[in-house]
Amino acid sequence: MTAVPRHAPPLLDLEGFERELRELKTEVMASLGPEDLAHLKKLERWARWSTLAGYATAWTLPNPITMALLSTGSMAQWTIIAHHVLHKGMDHVPGTPERLTSKGFARGLRRWIDWPDWMAPDAWHHEHNVLHHAYTNEAADPDLVELNLGPLRDWKGPKLAKHLAVAWFALTWKLTYYAPNTLQVLERKRGRTSGDIRSDARGTATLLDGFDPRTTEGRQLWLRSILPYGLGRFVAMPALFAPLGPWAMFSVLMNSLGAELLTNLHTFAIITPNHAGDDLERFEGPPKGKGEWFARQVRSSVNFATGGDVNDFLHGFLNYQIEHHLFPDLPPRQYQRIQPRVKALCEKYGLPYVQEPLWKRVQQLWGVAVGDRSHPVPKR
Repeated sequence: MTAVPRHAPPLLDLEGFERELRELKTEVMASLGPEDLAHLKKLERWARWSTLAGYATAWTLPNPITMALLSTGSMAQWTIIAHHVLHKGMDHVPGTPERLTSKGFARGLRRWIDWPDWMAPDAWHHEHNVLHHAYTNEAADPDLVELNLGPLRDWKGPKLAKHLAVAWFALTWKLTYYAPNTLQVLERKRGRTSGDIRSDARGTATLLDGFDPRTTEGRQLWLRSILPYGLGRFVAMPALFAPLGPWAMFSVLMNSLGAELLTNLHTFAIITPNHAGDDLERFEGPPKGKGEWFARQVRSSVNFATGGDVNDFLHGFLNYQIEHHLFPDLPPRQYQRIQPRVKALCEKYGLPYVQEPLWKRVQQLWGVAVGDRSHPVPKR
């Protein structure tokens, strides 16, 4: 499929767009209050209840309902709680407890209480919060699908094999992509001698190298992610049900494995399409000023269906991707409030505001992954 370029109008008023966005941000920050904290705590309860309900039924027999409950709890702890808290979304909300601030969340042993997952919080923070948000859809964006899956896109093998590779990746991506990639990015930051932060995004090592215990990032992956999470989720949790007998332990293990595949698929579907498609631009070189940076966030991001806490919860609040990339440090509730105003501003200043159902964006992402679609690259 041939990509159709979408270029901003040549007389786009970037200064006006930037000015009105800053005014909106000032207004939003002044409005932060108890409602934002109560809203996040409600979402946190939903995530916790989902996980608890999953384990409360996990011992009975392997079943899709238990798997879905465990999967949903894991998804929400990452995409809603960890994501917004580590972006400093709650740091300026009055009354926020330290455990829900960027300085207190998932620190030390609290990692296994706040965000038990494959990814190391500090590694994910640098890879996602710093690099991905600063350099969205540039070569310095470590999450740019078109570059990351370049070898698969260029491969001349059977198309079915390409689709199967993406499907396998979708079912395993937290372990096979996010955990090793984020630690490799963090290690490049630590080993960097120059000030070029863009070099942190990519190096010569492959993701497979990230599993090698002979490398620093490989040892980190095994010690900080694979062993503690793998043993905790798939060994220790089933063992807790030993008093109920072997069948109970087996059922917990099977439900845990099924939930792992399901939460990978769920998060893959609501995360990877956020900036992928032949109607979202890819950029060469840095933006010329903050106004262009703001415009780029709109031109390289997509929203899904928005509105309503249940709908937004199931989308991991990633259905407000345009608003989130313009203002990464807001609580989830504020994205719901400002979405109509951001859309109106984009229309006012001639910027394409892309919003489509999730299934359509997964189709776009899948096309990019297998090489059927490509991002347009605007001329500078």
